[in-house]
Amino acid sequence: MSAPPKNAAAPGKTGRLLRKAYSQRVLFLMVIPCIILVAIFYCGPMYGWLMAFVNYKPKLGVFGSEFVGLKYFRQFFNDPAIGRILRNTVAMSGMNIIAHSILPLLLALMINEVGNKYFKSAVQTLTYLPHFISFVVVSNIFLELMGTEGPLNQALLNMNMTEAAIKFWQEPSWFWLLVTIIRAWKEVGWDAILYLSALAAIDTTQYEAAAIDGCGRFRRIWYVTIPGLMPTVVTLWVLNMSGIFAASFDASYMLGNAITSDVAEVIETYVYDIALANGSQYSYSTAISLLQTVIGFIMVWLTNKLSQKTTEYSLW
Repeated sequence: MSAPPKNAAAPGKTGRLLRKAYSQRVLFLMVIPCIILVAIFYCGPMYGWLMAFVNYKPKLGVFGSEFVGLKYFRQFFNDPAIGRILRNTVAMSGMNIIAHSILPLLLALMINEVGNKYFKSAVQTLTYLPHFISFVVVSNIFLELMGTEGPLNQALLNMNMTEAAIKFWQEPSWFWLLVTIIRAWKEVGWDAILYLSALAAIDTTQYEAAAIDGCGRFRRIWYVTIPGLMPTVVTLWVLNMSGIFAASFDASYMLGNAITSDVAEVIETYVYDIALANGSQYSYSTAISLLQTVIGFIMVWLTNKLSQKTTEYSLW
């Protein structure tokens, strides 16, 4: 008997796929609003990237403006300020990624080890509450708290720990560290929720087996908890790498000043300045934003590839 042709199973697979899709038609209908939302607010604005390749004039529109090709990309790389801006962006983003990768993990591990459920709930609530506070409010709180006449300086002076008020916000060498601490304080509790969810998924029998084998609390954390968290750690690390060239606009704009501008200016504040504040260079600012997006995608892809080669976890 001759073997059936290779494509003979295709109609059967297609039919099964269509029947399965029809049986789940209600779920597909529920997804439609989400697809429309993504198309309008995420895919639709990508049309604006075309401004990076034309000398955009609002009255002429994108297609009516003069096509200039890669002119604005070359302008960006030839900009004398680009070295300083990239240095600030990468440094602040790198410190933020490290802080947001380590501190939430440590907080989640500590909360997970607390036995009293009421105390655990109280700590978790208090730590993620700052996430819901606007950064405008947060920045003003810390500007006042660490001002020359603020409570922190007053406490240091009263305890004779310093002879004069410390000008925290007028010292460029401290700016990156202060911004990292403030952003970590605001988001560490919220980021820890992801790790706490992953901890809840770890099989409790593994802890029981480790205890029977003689493992104490710290050894159980090392041999059971941390390996169980590794897929979440790697996934968040890969995703966070997309922001290596995207430091916080809020932090730099609200906490920076004329004295610290040399270390506070990042790509986002630079784009805001040339596009809206002191000029109308829409095409140039769009080209910079497009470069940010492309570099962010490349960093995610490279980090994912590195994760595949060094660990067994990856996004795809």
